[in-house]
Amino acid sequence: MELIFVRHGRPEHVQTSDGSPADPPLAEVGHLQATAVAQWLSEESVDHIYSSPMRRALETARPIEKALGLTAVIREHLSEFDRNSSSYVPMEILKEVNRQAWERMAAGAVTSSGDSIHAWRHSVIHQVEELIKEHSGQRVVVVCHGGVINAYIASCLSIAENNFMKFDVDYSSVSRVLASGAGHRSIKSINETTHFRGQPHLSVRD
Repeated sequence: MELIFVRHGRPEHVQTSDGSPADPPLAEVGHLQATAVAQWLSEESVDHIYSSPMRRALETARPIEKALGLTAVIREHLSEFDRNSSSYVPMEILKEVNRQAWERMAAGAVTSSGDSIHAWRHSVIHQVEELIKEHSGQRVVVVCHGGVINAYIASCLSIAENNFMKFDVDYSSVSRVLASGAGHRSIKSINETTHFRGQPHLSVRD
């Protein structure tokens, strides 16, 4: 089967004052990115859509649902590791306002504790493996997050857990994994952005 991972579009920069989870919506350009990737995926035969429950993923999934005539199924364990964070700072803004934090993230480090990252990573990988079991021989779109995509691809390549953020996945980019029932995992592509062709204003880099 083929897994088509779609990272969400660019979100707003959000920080809550009461410490509650930020869970930002898409920025205006994020909605345009979501529409572009939906139009591109409409040319493919897709059997199912799954989505993270976080707002930026759900808003990215909506035009994909419309384009494919399918309804996304929400899976809690496709959430990002920062789900409960009180702030969301897009990487390109973080690079400007906190260079050290950006460099840590760019090097593959995350700020959560080792135990929480271990548990999160385990739940992500388990969830994706469950989708593979449920949809043998099918093509499945998974709308989620940069960390989720990195965690699963890193696991396929046996990359160390403490250094898994190795792959550049742009907002609304597509990454593909081929998976067999016998346990074989093959990375078909990472960070496809063909849908930005002719639309440079949508290519907002981290």
